[in-house]
Amino acid sequence: MISRLPMESKDYNKIYSHADSFIRGYVRTGNEEKSGVTYALIAITIFVLLVMLLPTLNLVNINVTRIMERSSEIGIRKAFGASSKTLVYQFIVENLILTILGGCIGIILSFIIIQIINNAYLIPNLVLTLNLTVLSIGLLTCLVFGLLSGVYPAWRMSRLHVVTALKAQ
Repeated sequence: MISRLPMESKDYNKIYSHADSFIRGYVRTGNEEKSGVTYALIAITIFVLLVMLLPTLNLVNINVTRIMERSSEIGIRKAFGASSKTLVYQFIVENLILTILGGCIGIILSFIIIQIINNAYLIPNLVLTLNLTVLSIGLLTCLVFGLLSGVYPAWRMSRLHVVTALKAQ
Protein backbone atom coordinates (compact mmCIF):
# COMPACT_ATOMS: atom_id res chain seq x y z
CA MET A 1 0.00 0.00 0.00
CA ILE A 2 2.92 2.34 0.68
CA SER A 3 4.17 1.95 -2.90
CA ARG A 4 0.84 3.31 -4.19
CA LEU A 5 1.07 6.55 -2.22
CA PRO A 6 1.96 9.60 -4.33
CA MET A 7 5.13 11.55 -3.48
CA GLU A 8 3.99 15.03 -2.56
CA SER A 9 7.44 16.56 -2.69
CA LYS A 10 10.36 16.07 -5.06
CA ASP A 11 12.74 16.43 -2.07
CA TYR A 12 11.97 12.87 -0.95
CA ASN A 13 12.31 9.63 -2.84
CA LYS A 14 11.16 7.06 -0.22
CA ILE A 15 8.31 6.63 2.23
CA TYR A 16 8.86 4.47 5.31
CA SER A 17 6.08 2.88 7.34
CA HIS A 18 6.64 1.07 10.64
CA ALA A 19 4.45 -0.85 13.06
CA ASP A 20 6.63 -0.14 16.07
CA SER A 21 6.36 -0.86 19.75
CA PHE A 22 6.03 2.11 22.06
CA ILE A 23 9.76 2.41 22.78
CA ARG A 24 10.81 2.07 19.14
CA GLY A 25 8.23 4.61 18.03
CA TYR A 26 9.30 7.01 20.78
CA VAL A 27 13.02 6.91 19.98
CA ARG A 28 12.82 6.66 16.18
CA THR A 29 14.48 9.73 14.72
CA GLY A 30 13.24 9.39 11.15
CA ASN A 31 16.71 8.76 9.84
CA GLU A 32 16.70 5.07 8.88
CA GLU A 33 20.49 4.79 8.71
CA LYS A 34 21.14 6.30 12.15
CA SER A 35 18.17 5.56 14.36
CA GLY A 36 17.77 6.35 18.04
CA VAL A 37 16.55 2.81 18.68
CA THR A 38 20.07 1.43 18.85
CA TYR A 39 21.17 4.07 21.35
CA ALA A 40 18.09 3.54 23.51
CA LEU A 41 18.52 -0.23 23.56
CA ILE A 42 22.24 0.10 24.40
CA ALA A 43 21.42 2.50 27.25
CA ILE A 44 18.71 0.20 28.63
CA THR A 45 21.03 -2.82 28.37
CA ILE A 46 23.85 -1.04 30.22
CA PHE A 47 21.43 0.08 32.92
CA VAL A 48 20.05 -3.44 33.38
CA LEU A 49 23.54 -4.94 33.54
CA LEU A 50 24.62 -2.39 36.15
CA VAL A 51 21.52 -3.08 38.21
CA MET A 52 22.17 -6.84 37.98
CA LEU A 53 25.85 -6.37 38.84
CA LEU A 54 25.10 -5.15 42.38
CA PRO A 55 23.25 -8.29 43.53
CA THR A 56 25.87 -10.41 41.81
CA LEU A 57 28.67 -8.75 43.78
CA ASN A 58 26.61 -9.21 46.93
CA LEU A 59 26.22 -12.92 46.11
CA VAL A 60 29.97 -13.21 45.54
CA ASN A 61 30.65 -11.75 49.00
CA ILE A 62 28.07 -14.03 50.61
CA ASN A 63 29.50 -17.08 48.83
CA VAL A 64 33.08 -16.26 49.82
CA THR A 65 31.96 -15.96 53.43
CA ARG A 66 29.93 -19.18 53.21
CA ILE A 67 32.83 -21.09 51.71
CA MET A 68 35.39 -19.76 54.20
CA GLU A 69 33.10 -20.80 57.06
CA ARG A 70 33.24 -24.32 55.63
CA SER A 71 37.04 -24.33 55.37
CA SER A 72 37.43 -27.22 57.81
CA GLU A 73 35.06 -29.34 55.70
CA ILE A 74 37.08 -28.42 52.61
CA GLY A 75 40.32 -29.32 54.39
CA ILE A 76 38.98 -32.72 55.47
CA ARG A 77 37.66 -33.50 51.99
CA LYS A 78 41.00 -32.50 50.44
CA ALA A 79 42.87 -34.59 53.03
CA PHE A 80 40.76 -37.61 52.03
CA GLY A 81 41.65 -37.09 48.38
CA ALA A 82 38.95 -34.89 46.88
CA SER A 83 40.35 -32.94 43.94
CA SER A 84 40.01 -29.19 43.64
CA LYS A 85 38.01 -29.71 40.45
CA THR A 86 35.42 -31.83 42.31
CA LEU A 87 35.11 -29.24 45.07
CA VAL A 88 34.76 -26.40 42.58
CA TYR A 89 31.98 -28.23 40.75
CA GLN A 90 30.24 -28.96 44.04
CA PHE A 91 30.22 -25.33 45.14
CA ILE A 92 29.15 -24.05 41.72
CA VAL A 93 26.26 -26.54 41.62
CA GLU A 94 25.27 -25.57 45.18
CA ASN A 95 25.27 -21.91 44.16
CA LEU A 96 23.22 -22.60 41.02
CA ILE A 97 20.65 -24.54 43.04
CA LEU A 98 20.35 -21.72 45.57
CA THR A 99 20.07 -19.12 42.81
CA ILE A 100 17.41 -21.05 40.89
CA LEU A 101 15.54 -21.66 44.12
CA GLY A 102 15.55 -17.89 44.70
CA GLY A 103 14.32 -17.33 41.13
CA CYS A 104 11.49 -19.84 41.64
CA ILE A 105 10.48 -18.13 44.88
CA GLY A 106 10.41 -14.84 42.96
CA ILE A 107 8.18 -16.38 40.28
CA ILE A 108 5.79 -17.79 42.88
CA LEU A 109 5.59 -14.43 44.68
CA SER A 110 5.03 -12.66 41.35
CA PHE A 111 2.18 -15.04 40.52
CA ILE A 112 0.59 -14.47 43.95
CA ILE A 113 0.89 -10.68 43.65
CA ILE A 114 -0.55 -10.75 40.11
CA GLN A 115 -3.54 -12.75 41.38
CA ILE A 116 -4.06 -10.30 44.25
CA ILE A 117 -3.97 -7.33 41.87
CA ASN A 118 -6.31 -9.06 39.39
CA ASN A 119 -8.83 -9.94 42.13
CA ALA A 120 -8.74 -6.44 43.65
CA TYR A 121 -10.13 -4.84 40.43
CA LEU A 122 -8.11 -1.68 41.05
CA ILE A 123 -8.03 -0.84 37.35
CA PRO A 124 -11.09 -1.73 35.26
CA ASN A 125 -10.53 -4.32 32.53
CA LEU A 126 -6.95 -4.98 33.70
CA VAL A 127 -5.93 -8.63 33.58
CA LEU A 128 -2.29 -9.32 34.37
CA THR A 129 -0.60 -12.61 33.46
CA LEU A 130 2.87 -14.07 33.57
CA ASN A 131 4.58 -13.79 30.18
CA LEU A 132 6.41 -17.06 29.46
CA THR A 133 9.09 -15.33 27.38
CA VAL A 134 9.89 -12.87 30.16
CA LEU A 135 9.70 -15.72 32.66
CA SER A 136 12.20 -17.87 30.75
CA ILE A 137 14.56 -14.93 30.16
CA GLY A 138 14.36 -14.11 33.86
CA LEU A 139 15.21 -17.68 34.86
CA LEU A 140 18.05 -17.80 32.33
CA THR A 141 19.42 -14.50 33.66
CA CYS A 142 19.11 -15.87 37.18
CA LEU A 143 21.06 -18.95 36.14
CA VAL A 144 23.82 -16.93 34.41
CA PHE A 145 24.30 -14.55 37.32
CA GLY A 146 24.19 -17.47 39.75
CA LEU A 147 26.97 -19.11 37.77
CA LEU A 148 28.99 -15.88 37.65
CA SER A 149 28.60 -15.27 41.37
CA GLY A 150 29.74 -18.81 42.20
CA VAL A 151 32.84 -19.11 40.02
CA TYR A 152 35.17 -16.77 41.93
CA PRO A 153 34.37 -18.10 45.42
CA ALA A 154 34.72 -21.68 44.19
CA TRP A 155 38.06 -20.88 42.52
CA ARG A 156 39.26 -19.16 45.69
CA MET A 157 38.19 -22.17 47.74
CA SER A 158 40.05 -24.54 45.42
CA ARG A 159 43.32 -22.71 46.14
CA LEU A 160 42.91 -23.24 49.88
CA HIS A 161 45.69 -25.42 51.29
CA VAL A 162 44.74 -28.44 53.40
CA VAL A 163 46.76 -27.37 56.47
CA THR A 164 45.40 -23.81 56.37
CA ALA A 165 41.85 -25.08 56.00
CA LEU A 166 42.18 -27.47 58.93
CA LYS A 167 43.83 -24.82 61.15
CA ALA A 168 40.93 -22.42 60.58
CA GLN A 169 38.68 -24.46 62.85
